[in-house]
Amino acid sequence: MNEATLPAPPHTGTTHTNTPHTGTALPDDLQTTRRNSRVISLLLVSAFVVILNETIMGVALPKLMTDLQIPATSAQWLTTAFMLTMAVVIPITGYLLQRFNTRPIFVAAMTLFSLGTLISALAPGFEVLLIGRIVQASGTAIMMPLLMTTVMTLVPLASRGRTMGNIAIVMSVAPAIGPTISGLILSVLDWRWMFWLVLPIAIGALILGAARIENVTTPRKAPVDVLSVVLSAFAFGGLIYGLSTVGAPATAGALPGWVPLALGAVSMVAFVVRQLVLQRTDRALLDLRTFTSSTFTVSIVMMFVSMMALFGILIMLPIYLQTVLGLEPVATGLLMLPGGLVMGLLGPVVGRLYDRVGPRVLLVPGSIIVSGVMWSMTLMTEHTPFAFVLIAHIALSVGLALMFTPLFTAGLGAVRPALYSHGSAIVGTVQQLAGAVGTALFVAVMSTQMVALKADGLSATSATAGGIHSAFVCGAIISLFAVAASFFVKKPVVDPVHERVTDAH
Repeated sequence: MNEATLPAPPHTGTTHTNTPHTGTALPDDLQTTRRNSRVISLLLVSAFVVILNETIMGVALPKLMTDLQIPATSAQWLTTAFMLTMAVVIPITGYLLQRFNTRPIFVAAMTLFSLGTLISALAPGFEVLLIGRIVQASGTAIMMPLLMTTVMTLVPLASRGRTMGNIAIVMSVAPAIGPTISGLILSVLDWRWMFWLVLPIAIGALILGAARIENVTTPRKAPVDVLSVVLSAFAFGGLIYGLSTVGAPATAGALPGWVPLALGAVSMVAFVVRQLVLQRTDRALLDLRTFTSSTFTVSIVMMFVSMMALFGILIMLPIYLQTVLGLEPVATGLLMLPGGLVMGLLGPVVGRLYDRVGPRVLLVPGSIIVSGVMWSMTLMTEHTPFAFVLIAHIALSVGLALMFTPLFTAGLGAVRPALYSHGSAIVGTVQQLAGAVGTALFVAVMSTQMVALKADGLSATSATAGGIHSAFVCGAIISLFAVAASFFVKKPVVDPVHERVTDAH
């Protein structure tokens, strides 16, 4: 079924039958196909560059602490502030994608990212570097929802899996190889080169996109509810910040972690109530009617659990490899690189399989592999061979690759076209929350167990190994919920007459 037969979603005002500039190409015309491919390709490349920076700072923090003469608590803000900004901006993108056209949104996102990269590269000290990271994150937060919404609008239902497989590369590989790239740069160059090397790529993507990306949607006048924006900032910002402090050592004068968590929870309840009221008149900042689809809801739950596992592993494995097994940062990054490459290679393959067989055939084995690897990681000790860790990480990457593409495609495909921008914003927000929850959970469990083991007289290395073991046990138990949920994700079917989305049986 060709998606071009669908009525125009309210937020676009067009079925993209005509190209904005020529007004002549039909949906199946070669000109429109090339235009759509060009737009999506440019968005994919740009999204990869901006998402890469979310995890590129982790390995660099020790060097930054030395060069900038700052404590660990300050250095951590270079990653925490990035996540906070993402969490605050992403929920607003649902509104932005309705109100503004494709090209200006892209230009704004890449301009912010390029400006933030330049500020970071020129930063004389910690404060300016922090500002640069915040500006970077503002652009990053806009890019992924823009990419998702554009794909859902342009790509026919029958071939979305292949395109979503390419998006899976961006959403999973970019964060995974960030530490590897930063480790390699830091082994030979100053930390500022992490930004100088990215800057020309970002500016090139900005210039090329500004010249070649065409407007593929027509914006509508959508009112912005200021109270929703404020509640969203306190809700998602409070939760992300509170979770980022879990397991961190207490410092004098610092705000207790439960305060932002409580503020975030209360604000979240108020935000949800506010959206439920506003969506009756199509004025919600983040329309929650996306959750009326059982497939979207189950996909979001599975996505949350999977992202928890991914980000938890990304924080635990470097600690384990460097502190317990004694590897250097560069060796740690290189050991984790094959898994990221495997995920990237499998993305398009899994996408094509999804188009043929649907989500369940991929999700069930994928979730079982992820859970099996998580349980195998509970066996790792201070004497575990490097090869075991390498194989486990590659196997985990295979399992996650089998899961991400079907989840993105089936989840967003089950949403009415009018709600694509809101569904994309929810997916991005869930990623940030899942990353914060996964990191906080794994670190908190590891830290608590380490303290207990040190009190029992174990060495620092043995205590760390024991703490990481407990974190993996916790993650392995949680992974079982993803296995159970994988049986309930169905392939959506679109009714072109009534613009309804139903689940295939």
